[in-house]
Amino acid sequence: MPTRRLLLAAPALLLAGPARAEWPDKPLTMVVAFAAGGGTDLAARTLARYLEKDLGQPVVVVNRPGAGGEIGFAELARAKPDGLTIGFINTPHIVTLPIERRTRFRLEDFTPIGNIVDDPGAFYVLTDSPYRTLAEVIAAARAQPEAISYGTTGIGSDDHLAVLAFERQAGIRLLHVPYAGSAQVKQALLGRTIAIGSMNVAEGVVESRQGLLRMLGQMGERRTEVAGDIPTFREAGFDVVEGSMRGMAAPAGVPRAVLERLSLAVQRTVEDPEFQANAAQQALPLRFLGPDAYLAELIALRGKYQALWAEHPWRE
Repeated sequence: MPTRRLLLAAPALLLAGPARAEWPDKPLTMVVAFAAGGGTDLAARTLARYLEKDLGQPVVVVNRPGAGGEIGFAELARAKPDGLTIGFINTPHIVTLPIERRTRFRLEDFTPIGNIVDDPGAFYVLTDSPYRTLAEVIAAARAQPEAISYGTTGIGSDDHLAVLAFERQAGIRLLHVPYAGSAQVKQALLGRTIAIGSMNVAEGVVESRQGLLRMLGQMGERRTEVAGDIPTFREAGFDVVEGSMRGMAAPAGVPRAVLERLSLAVQRTVEDPEFQANAAQQALPLRFLGPDAYLAELIALRGKYQALWAEHPWRE
């Protein structure tokens, strides 16, 4: 009987063994839909180094910025689903872009691998800015409607949606200046081209600690550990909860065994103390979700933003 069971299992073993041994047998490409130097790019390049060790193959980061992330997302969606092309996907862009316009991708074109970062939004100003609180921004905006400029990573980004929610609740209008990525927003803020940078906490906290920028408020449900002394918008009286989840995805149709291997590599990386130390240096709030949990959260977010679009379309 043991011999018979072994013979029956042999085909499965022959199929499973080479798959584990042979994949990946080539370098991987990681598509980043935003410009080099931004929060997503820095997280991607840090992650790539650890994935290389776990998968035993080089992971080449390729930036494809533009159109609020659509260029990079569309490239990832069209790639061969062999697991050799993976990419970072960001909320809300991955679900909001197809809501607001016809795009070359939809959520169903991707297979989520795992979420890595959950980074709340924030308002940043220069340290010598006249605005020291959200209340002072509101007072100035009421005195001069659409005169105070703010930068974001594009129309429909979490940065932009956060400001629109803040404007509605405060009864003010600011002047929107969209950029290709958070690095450009930060550069414009430091260069005094804009008055406020609407960015994720991790994208400006280093400069804040260096005394170059000041955070006026953060948009998490609670204060994040990397900026525990900064109040939330809710604490200031505004129900604004926004941020960006950043995780890995592959094109739809990737084999389940390959997906599980990729997800395991991501999970091991997030749990690696050395990676966690690097993430802490970048002030990245880590939150791992496996493929199924990640997909469920993305679907829920899409429902949330579809309802928001029906009530308050974010066209400018």
